[in-house]
Amino acid sequence: MKAYQIKIEMVDSPSIWRRVVMPSDATFRRLHDVIQTVFNFRDYHLFDFDLSKDNMKVTNNEEAYLEHQHYKKNRKELEDQLKDIPPEFAKFEKRHLERLRTIIRYPTGIKIDKYIEEYNELHYTYDYGDDWRIVITLEKIIEDYYYGYPTLMDGEGTAPPEDVGGFDGYREFLKVFHNPKHPEHKEVREWAEEQYYRDYDPEFINYILKSVKYKKTEWEKINADK
Repeated sequence: MKAYQIKIEMVDSPSIWRRVVMPSDATFRRLHDVIQTVFNFRDYHLFDFDLSKDNMKVTNNEEAYLEHQHYKKNRKELEDQLKDIPPEFAKFEKRHLERLRTIIRYPTGIKIDKYIEEYNELHYTYDYGDDWRIVITLEKIIEDYYYGYPTLMDGEGTAPPEDVGGFDGYREFLKVFHNPKHPEHKEVREWAEEQYYRDYDPEFINYILKSVKYKKTEWEKINADK
């Protein structure tokens, strides 16, 4: 089986990274699931893969998908409206139209193989509030991968918990988490447990990767090939 060895790295903290081998026929949804698993996220938020060379985003953002569908159906009318807008407002509308022109695809309906081999590097954002920016780099192509599921090969660093407030929040969290004398230590420890925060554990991650299966939403089922 053909597979890819990829390095998954947090942009703002390169000391947190994972090396994974995954089958080449994976969808972007599957890649998303792998990233969530290796960084111990809980899949609570929106995400996107930026495929700017193809003027495309792959995302679970239903609102963005519907906006793009509306644009496709009403393209001429929307483009013509721009001609009648006063110059002082035209700049804003042009930016809005540029965003609408970006092709929006659901992650269940598109595979990674073409894009990861062409781009060599994919950019993924998870949780637009905490803004976890992650880069996926193709390290090598494997032609004879034995397993039918992803495998964690290597990595470093404990990943932050969900909703911690980005890396600034994570740094503050760690100060309290590791300081039993801090007045909020117990409260933060309890919150971390609720968020399933845990040290980097390769054995546990590989156990989960063997059985990662995503469930499509009803909307994704309907639009799986879009």
